[in-house]
Amino acid sequence: MAAARRVAAFDFDGTLTKSDTLLPFVRAAAGVPMLALASALTAPRLLAAAVSDDRRNAAKAAFLGRTLKGREECALRELGARFVDRVLATGMREENVDRLRKHLEGGDEVVIVSASPALYVELFADRLGAKAVLATRLEVGPDGRLTGEIVGENVRRAEKVRQLDAWLAGDAVELWAYGDSKGDTELLARADHPTRV
Repeated sequence: MAAARRVAAFDFDGTLTKSDTLLPFVRAAAGVPMLALASALTAPRLLAAAVSDDRRNAAKAAFLGRTLKGREECALRELGARFVDRVLATGMREENVDRLRKHLEGGDEVVIVSASPALYVELFADRLGAKAVLATRLEVGPDGRLTGEIVGENVRRAEKVRQLDAWLAGDAVELWAYGDSKGDTELLARADHPTRV
């Protein structure tokens, strides 16, 4: 019988980082006036999001559509590289980054599972040495610009487990999971070794 894969799944915002990264990234990409306008225009949806995950997903899609639609993916990736440098310098939870490194040193596969856009979470993963990123995908049109739509689902709650199980492809696995919020509840429940941080 084959040995189980040893996998460590880390939430991103609030687990590896000290705080949310989506709003700071959007502020850097779209500017403060656009961020303020988009927040005001999507406020009713954001308030409704407090009581429903479906509404939360719709509110996030509307917000991202208003702020990032039409922006060139390559320019956002360049911005993302500078954003990553800033967050890595001062915005990481070092105790959890150390846990990630210990998993890597022990030969475990590390995957980051996040509701934040893969567009920049992938850049963090490259720098941290994670094997894979399962995160919210933003649609890119044939012209290389964001359409303002999310591809598939917002990777939150049960969707984190669905994406992780698809990535594991039915393999036997010993799973460690790290998360900090109710958005990680299902991921932590899926793990053999859950840690709420």
